[in-house]
Amino acid sequence: MTRLLLLAMALMAPAFAFGQEMPMDKPVPRIIVIGHRGASGERPEHTLLAYQRAIDQGADFIEPDLVPTKDGVLVARHENAITDTTDVAAHPEFAARKTTKTIDGQTITGWFTEDFTLAELKTLRAKERLPKIRPGNTSYDGQATIPTLDEVIALAKREAARLHRTIGIYPETKHPSYFASIGLPLEARLVAALKAAGWDRADAPVFIQSFEVNNLKQLKTMTKVPLIQLMAGSQGPADHAVASYKEMATPAGLQAIAAYATGIGPELGQILDPDGTASTLVADAHAAGLKLHPWTFRAENLFLMPSYRVGTDPAGHGRLADEIAAFLVAGIDGFFTDFPSIGVAARDNFLMTNGR
Repeated sequence: MTRLLLLAMALMAPAFAFGQEMPMDKPVPRIIVIGHRGASGERPEHTLLAYQRAIDQGADFIEPDLVPTKDGVLVARHENAITDTTDVAAHPEFAARKTTKTIDGQTITGWFTEDFTLAELKTLRAKERLPKIRPGNTSYDGQATIPTLDEVIALAKREAARLHRTIGIYPETKHPSYFASIGLPLEARLVAALKAAGWDRADAPVFIQSFEVNNLKQLKTMTKVPLIQLMAGSQGPADHAVASYKEMATPAGLQAIAAYATGIGPELGQILDPDGTASTLVADAHAAGLKLHPWTFRAENLFLMPSYRVGTDPAGHGRLADEIAAFLVAGIDGFFTDFPSIGVAARDNFLMTNGR
């Protein structure tokens, strides 16, 4: 069977099991690398430019954070507030849309996706969110629109067929309680999109993540794809399902999570302290049958643990590969990174060194 015929079959077939999305030359690694908002260290986040860059650098999954438009279309933005990630402020026709809202207890003034139709959002252009830390990314300002979830799925499928390897998506439901409260719930829309893609099965190339609890429990009844409970240090989920993430990270809390989720997405500091001291979270999570996909590895000194920084410039790059290696030794099962090329190299070196 020729490679051309294999490609045609992959493009026509709507559904294959995870690892069977198309005939592959390379299996999915045991430790997965997730392109955090794409390769957001090198392209403006949550754009097809960033997702394509992550795929080209070998990421196994790309991560679209999902928020809805006024007409109910799921789009990829880290937040529904789009002041810092688009050129909306330069559009006089939308000046009156600027408003102040309280979302998950935080008061924010700006422009929000739920106040725009998809057609209106598509007139905006994406820009770099951290121009002082990532000035190189600003050269791509204005080159990309806000992508829909369907466009992200199409990209993953197309590139999987081209590269003959599985490329999955790792969507996050952003502020699910808030969006439900304004009549734009995320869950059914996400599940419908995954079903349309043929990705409604336990071995589909998908993980759904959320910082809230109740919407993951709801999703558990709606889809078979794996679910990931995100955690953020000592804070608590916006739906107040539990008192704090610290409570969720205990052995009892992890056992409770295992009833509805496949794994957890903790902050890096919940696994290793800044001085490199390991907590028991990896062992406790594995004992509960949970995978760990911590977030987020970034190359800039501003984000690195002190021992991995190089120089004093916050925007300067330090020893990210070494930091990732320390967490791989701790036993994580995958990780989010803004720099997939560094993450893939560190992961592959670890697997080769350890004979895996």
